[in-house]
Amino acid sequence: MAADLTTTADRYDYLRERDVLVERDGRVAITEAFDSARRVYHDSYGDIDDERFHATLADLFEMSVADAKSQAAELGITRDQLVAYLSLRSYLDDGGAVPDPNDLVSMAGIVADVAPVSPVPEDMRELTDDDYAEFVAEHGDAVVFVWKLHCAPCDAMKGELDEVLGLVPDGVAVAGVNGEKVTAFRREFGVDAAPATVTFADGDHHETLESRRKPERLAELFDEAF
Repeated sequence: MAADLTTTADRYDYLRERDVLVERDGRVAITEAFDSARRVYHDSYGDIDDERFHATLADLFEMSVADAKSQAAELGITRDQLVAYLSLRSYLDDGGAVPDPNDLVSMAGIVADVAPVSPVPEDMRELTDDDYAEFVAEHGDAVVFVWKLHCAPCDAMKGELDEVLGLVPDGVAVAGVNGEKVTAFRREFGVDAAPATVTFADGDHHETLESRRKPERLAELFDEAF
């Protein structure tokens, strides 16, 4: 293929160019697009038994099952790396320009342990279970949006987010959370689905509104809270 993938830096740059990896706030993450492909293979291969694992490796790399078993043990090959390899092979297929197997193996090692990008919009402060209480106590009046990856209603609501944020009164703090990561937040404020909009007034929980809501409905929520 045309790209020079001789070094780890070359492969890393290639993965960024092909929308596999993204850098945000000084951290490297898997893009949502690639994570969609990876999830499919994870569902099929993420917890396969040893027999199928070794047979899959043997088939992929044209070796005997015994050799595949030996190589897996010697090199410490994991199911996550297998999932990453299969996902990359599929995702990077654009009419015959897939990197050769050796490059794919190296790139699978790069991406196997990288977490997906956060669903919280890049310009929105992200809270965790460790700091949301401090955030609410500090600001008093606040709106916290709950987002999730691979969530069509979330994506639709993000398409109207500029309008929604324009409806938040001056002096009201805004933040977001990754719904799959903040189990304590969700439990405390009754969030069972994403997207969700959680309002706080004078430091107290005011209301949790689940599902995608149009800007005019959120305007009513903000008027009631603030």
